Amino acid sequence: MINTFVGNLGHLMTIVAFVSALVSAFAYYRYFQANEIDKASWRRFSRISFYIHAISTTMIALSLFEIIYNHRYEYFYAYSHSSKALPVHYMISSFWEGQEGAFILWAFWNVALGVILIHTNKYWEAPVMVVFALVQAFLVSMIMGVVIGDLKIGSSPFILLRDATQAPIFNLNPDFVPEDGTGLNPLLQNIWMVIHPPTLFLGYASTLVPFAFLIGGLVTKKYAEWIRPALPWAIFSAMILGMGIIMGAYWAYVTLNFGGYWNWDPVENAVYVPWLILVASIHTMITFKKSATALKTSIVLVILSFILVLYATFLVRSGVLGDASVHSFTDLGLSGQLLLYMLFFMGIAIFLAVRAWKHIPSSEKEASVYSREFWIFLGAVTLGLMSFQVILPTSIPAWNALVESFGGISNMAPPADQVEFYTKFQLWFAVVIALLTAVGQFFWWQKMDKKALKEALITPYIISVLLSAVVIVLAKVYDWKYIIIVLAGMFTIVANSVILARLLKKSTFKLAGGSLAHIGLGMILIGIMFSSGYSDVISINMSGLTYSNSWEDEMNKEHVLLWINKPTQMKDYTVIYRGRQKKVVGVPEYVPAKLLESTGNVNEALALADYKDYFKKGDVVKLVLEENDYFQIDYYQNEALKFSLAPMSQFNQSMGGLISSPDSKIYLNRDLYTYVAAMNDYADPDWKADENYEVAPGEQFHIADFVTYFDGAEVLKEIEGYTLQEGDIAVKAKLRVLDYDVEKLLEPTFIIRNNQVGKLPVIDTELGLKVSLENILPEQNKFVFKVNQYQKDYVVMKAIVKPYINVLWVGTIIMLIGFTVAIFRRFDEFAKMRDKGME
Repeated sequence: MINTFVGNLGHLMTIVAFVSALVSAFAYYRYFQANEIDKASWRRFSRISFYIHAISTTMIALSLFEIIYNHRYEYFYAYSHSSKALPVHYMISSFWEGQEGAFILWAFWNVALGVILIHTNKYWEAPVMVVFALVQAFLVSMIMGVVIGDLKIGSSPFILLRDATQAPIFNLNPDFVPEDGTGLNPLLQNIWMVIHPPTLFLGYASTLVPFAFLIGGLVTKKYAEWIRPALPWAIFSAMILGMGIIMGAYWAYVTLNFGGYWNWDPVENAVYVPWLILVASIHTMITFKKSATALKTSIVLVILSFILVLYATFLVRSGVLGDASVHSFTDLGLSGQLLLYMLFFMGIAIFLAVRAWKHIPSSEKEASVYSREFWIFLGAVTLGLMSFQVILPTSIPAWNALVESFGGISNMAPPADQVEFYTKFQLWFAVVIALLTAVGQFFWWQKMDKKALKEALITPYIISVLLSAVVIVLAKVYDWKYIIIVLAGMFTIVANSVILARLLKKSTFKLAGGSLAHIGLGMILIGIMFSSGYSDVISINMSGLTYSNSWEDEMNKEHVLLWINKPTQMKDYTVIYRGRQKKVVGVPEYVPAKLLESTGNVNEALALADYKDYFKKGDVVKLVLEENDYFQIDYYQNEALKFSLAPMSQFNQSMGGLISSPDSKIYLNRDLYTYVAAMNDYADPDWKADENYEVAPGEQFHIADFVTYFDGAEVLKEIEGYTLQEGDIAVKAKLRVLDYDVEKLLEPTFIIRNNQVGKLPVIDTELGLKVSLENILPEQNKFVFKVNQYQKDYVVMKAIVKPYINVLWVGTIIMLIGFTVAIFRRFDEFAKMRDKGME
């Protein structure tokens, strides 16, 4: 039965949210313009209208999640992004897998931030909330799903499946509801994709706050005063957006199988660029607070950071990237709407900035080389150059689309090897930034001249050179480019550590944010250099075989074929593939897949044998995503088991075939990173010709390459799952098949009833054998076995050693701690001024 109530409720709340956002924008504008007598009433009306908007936006989100959670596949969104197999936390991921859900998430975060601003900053409430409300009107319009003639406004997540598709079934039965949905993209079935998108969208939403304060400052002609309330929010935004980027990188590392964490994909670039600009704006804003310079630069950078977020949204969600990105969205007809959204706020910001430009205070003092303003300026320029070096090539598909929309032809192509193209520039920009952060910190905390600078830098310089020498020698860093990176990274770590020590000695921890963030930057630089530049592939193909002619030579050379139970040497390890496993609900370890048989129900299996104390033979157990296979790989050294890994793979036709996620052994100084590139598909085996064996009890013989012992037979009085009648004769043979260090027991059964013969063969999918007892020759005391073979189970795996990658992850944590400390410091400064009535 189709449930239309929740969809109608969601659509109604969308209309209410859109109208209330416009009303709220108008009300706050009137509150801003009102005289002192009318201000109170307009403020009350403005807040009520925004609260209505907040409630309706929340109801939109709840309505969509109700549809997903209760498996209402009559709705196109739930059918397209969810399935009954998903646990609740992956249902949450399916909420924002689609574009409409992502816009709802973004709008929800904007509402949360707006409510916080209303209750923490009444002085700026009116002009700031006008901007917020207008942004919300644009965001909610993205999910309106209203069609007026040829004009489409938004794409609704509450549309019914029968209205979104032309399937013939709906002509026969308009109330048809599919049994299950198509499911969540397997690559998104990861805990990091539960927390990464909301973090990233909170970062997106938070860039609006400093932008709104800036617009408020330009409108109220408080050209400098907006800096104080905006600064803590800018730092917060940079921290959250940076955290989202890091989570995305870590998700890529633990989920995707390209062997890294950053691939310079256009979608990655589109987030990275506004973060760089935001970081630059923070430094110029702090500079203005210190010395009343760089205000105009701050205005430009804050505008750019928000507009670039909107531009990133346009690139990712308009479909303009096409095949240029592996995880961009297809066009839902929103490209024009997204472009209007960006151009509207860009136009307003530019108009207000140009109008106020000559009135904006600026310092006429020339910046000395020995001033902090000079070094901040160099840093901001470098970050700007980093941004433009990335965003311009990333925008090539958008440029081509623009030219073609005017009837022209543009054949510009993005970089063929995007990793090499971007890295060769960004690497040296990062080195410059590291050096600037090292030197600039000394200017920040004390007055400098040539002599003072030399005295301040000599100690950290010597220490960093000595530490770098130790790292270079012990880690065998011989490439000159990497030596420079080590020196630059170590220098910024040591220099900022010196500043940090002085601050902790003389002042309080709340001043340490910048030093901590810059120490993290140095560690990130060194971690990236080692983990990317010194990765060591240890899964070298020594067999001389070509696994697949369709693979490139590098893939055939850098993967190892592992037959089940067969020891294979892989550099310092002997590795053995031990078979496929499943995740079972309530079991804290992987369970061998051969012990489980599907019942035909979603994520449900029948236990074929006891497994420890977790379940008994015959129990029905719940699986965690039954389509996922986990391949147990045991690693030995000196014949002792050191550890086991379980990389995951699944066949997924909708995703183009094999989907693989890696598993890693994490050490303090390295990761051993592995993933499965190919596996045996025994769902539809290609059986070879029959082979017959006549064997007497106690004899040894060979089945294929397996040494096999026939230990005799026994007469059965009962057979599990089969009813024996009076007069039936049932005989079970006992075969022991040796596969290296594993012994398998195969027991085919032979039944005689009324001179008719029945055979119950045994299939071992791991060995690729089907054995049946064909006949018994009592006069010869022999048994006849028929054997069919197909491909023995195997995996083709790649293993990479990632040295010192944890330096990168620890560096990101330290950087985020630095941002957090800085947020508290700047908000405390603002709060004190606000409480004095000066904000």
